Amino acid sequence: MPDNTAILYGIPNCDTMKKTRKWLDANEVSYEFHDYKKSGIDRTLAQRFIAAVPLETLINKRGTTWRKLPSEQQASLDSTNAVDIICNNPSIVRRPLIEIGSQWLAGYDENQLRTLLAK
Repeated sequence: MPDNTAILYGIPNCDTMKKTRKWLDANEVSYEFHDYKKSGIDRTLAQRFIAAVPLETLINKRGTTWRKLPSEQQASLDSTNAVDIICNNPSIVRRPLIEIGSQWLAGYDENQLRTLLAK
């Protein structure tokens, strides 16, 4: 993959994902879309996410997926058990998650998107 091609990770029906895709299209940003619902998240990809993005940013603790986790899993979340949690609950990952080369962005922020794309 060329360094300037973005990979957009998420689910298609999320409003934030729709807004992100609309922004990327309007700004003529080339991207590949990795649909968590169809393609899932394997251990290798989950480990890449965890290595690139701090857990506090990566995990969406405001969503229903987080709230449905047993309190023991919530309390013991760390980089070791997060792999299994992410693989079993892909919707727990903050959306959008964008990878461009070695740079990552979690969440929708137009200013950060512009900065990331300018690199």
